[in-house]
Amino acid sequence: MAKIEYNQILPKKTVEMNGDPYLVISSHIAKKDRQKASNNVRMKNLRTGHVIDKTFHQSDILKDADILKREVKYLYSSKGEFWFCEPNNPRERFSLEAEVVGELDLFVTENNLVEAIVFNDEIMSIVTPIKVSLKVKEAPDAVKGNTSSGATKEVMMETGLTIQAPQFINRGDTLRINTENKEYSERAEKA
Repeated sequence: MAKIEYNQILPKKTVEMNGDPYLVISSHIAKKDRQKASNNVRMKNLRTGHVIDKTFHQSDILKDADILKREVKYLYSSKGEFWFCEPNNPRERFSLEAEVVGELDLFVTENNLVEAIVFNDEIMSIVTPIKVSLKVKEAPDAVKGNTSSGATKEVMMETGLTIQAPQFINRGDTLRINTENKEYSERAEKA
């Protein structure tokens, strides 16, 4: 592992501190009058999700966090546990808690591949793709005369997620959904 000096702790860098991996959100190197330079850093603990503010000085040295990404297959969820397996070996099953997985079950259907963030052979989190394609499970009929100027209706996706979609969307259509803001992006396939 590479050593990182105080002035190399920059945004989007992952560092190890007290045995935990941290993602640097922001940093500001400052020097006041006769004092030595310091780096004021805001960073997020990738294990717990807590955001902290910390000041590093010239004598401080951290380690580069050895973060890996690996593909895993999402199998199913049951009673707050999410079950996964290795893509090529369904016998290698393991479960993760809801805190690690986040809102994965709203965007990813069973038996799909997702990306896991791994630190010291432990899965820290599951990465939800930015855009996903899901089928419409329930959609009310369009209201006649209410189809102009971007009128929307609430539709339910196959995962149980409800979103606002244009009036022309019907049951069975496949939609592209932005997972960051849970909004309709486009119709990928018409039923």
